[in-house]
Amino acid sequence: MEGVSVRKIKKICVFCGANSGKDVAFVNAAFHLGKVLGKRKIDLVYGGGKLGLMGQVLGIIPSAFTINNLVGETCGKEIKVATMQERLVMMMELSDAFIALPGGFGTLEELFQMISWAQLSIHNKPIGVLNINGFFNGLLSFVDHAVKQQFITPRARKILISATTADELVDKLQAFRFESDPALSKLKWSPSSSQKEKLDLTLRL
Repeated sequence: MEGVSVRKIKKICVFCGANSGKDVAFVNAAFHLGKVLGKRKIDLVYGGGKLGLMGQVLGIIPSAFTINNLVGETCGKEIKVATMQERLVMMMELSDAFIALPGGFGTLEELFQMISWAQLSIHNKPIGVLNINGFFNGLLSFVDHAVKQQFITPRARKILISATTADELVDKLQAFRFESDPALSKLKWSPSSSQKEKLDLTLRL
């Protein structure tokens, strides 16, 4: 990465499936990502529990998931929150970057919520998908199609990074330079956002 200024990343939030998936490569890639983060001394933030590909260090989990031990005991430190939205906000605040591993609706919801918030200049943190065995090929093709159909701007398309290996993806996250939309960057967001602002965010997913 010679000649490229590097973003300082201390904590990465990883979104991943509650199931392990059909391909053992998904599990292997999740373990390898953990090793890469450890080697680079980057802390891991995740959604809590121990199901599927979910990992360790700091888990942020809704209290409802802890009833009857629904998702298992969290590895590492655990923070309990009241709602899924509160969990996602805390993940955003505590992390310097975001990585999505293969997963289902929950993983995609978290990924696109972070992308939407970046587009709205709520945060300027890099977001990437680890495209293991082409898992995200269809998703990336859809996003590029939305750009061609002018529903997503070329500037906003740059928010979503992808790579096929953990090392390459972390390198890309560190090299990421946020390019905000001049109009959206003027929006003022505060921790005490109104209920209307929260509704607006949902509508922009």
